[in-house]
Amino acid sequence: MEGILWKWTNYWNGWQTRWFVLENGVLTYYKSQDEVNQGCKGSIKVQACEINVNSIDMTRMDLVIPGEQHMYLRASTSQERQKWLVALGTAKACVQNKNRKESTETNPDTLKTKKSELRLYCDLLMQQVHVVKTAANSNEGPEIEKIDEATALLTATCDTFIKTLEDCMKLSNANILYELSPSNDATLPPFSLNLPNKKVSKNMSRLNSNDSQ
Repeated sequence: MEGILWKWTNYWNGWQTRWFVLENGVLTYYKSQDEVNQGCKGSIKVQACEINVNSIDMTRMDLVIPGEQHMYLRASTSQERQKWLVALGTAKACVQNKNRKESTETNPDTLKTKKSELRLYCDLLMQQVHVVKTAANSNEGPEIEKIDEATALLTATCDTFIKTLEDCMKLSNANILYELSPSNDATLPPFSLNLPNKKVSKNMSRLNSNDSQ
């Protein structure tokens, strides 16, 4: 996916338009589409970043690698932002699935990331359902064009949500199996009676007397 997004540069220049290209799990941006061949201005790996949506500004999304990199972006419309969010989420899921196939180790941080993605997609689903309802219940009659566009986005988000939910289930099952594996079982200490010798001998004599009866 590629297109124009507004990127926050600094307090002096504010929001500036940039040409963004999402390819092979990397989001790269250029000053303009005409300058793509002149080299990128920056990039961020989708797999490593957290995707945050702004609950107030319906066009804004933040890509954050904690402690390393922040990229604050805005789309032209809320629908355009939803397209980018679905594309980013899908790209992130594809990279993680590929890495899991190449490695048999279970990373506990992966499940945490997937859960955060589920929350993101839940927010998107609620927003998209609201758009469909608003377009369908318009005072001037159903807005067919908006309904078609919103339902297409809703379908894509649902597919991504279900895929992410399946990944969460697989990761949870993998973690449970790992925790229950014999190599992770705690070894219990052997049972022992820490009783004084006199009490032990006295109890033993009682047991012997009972056995004789």
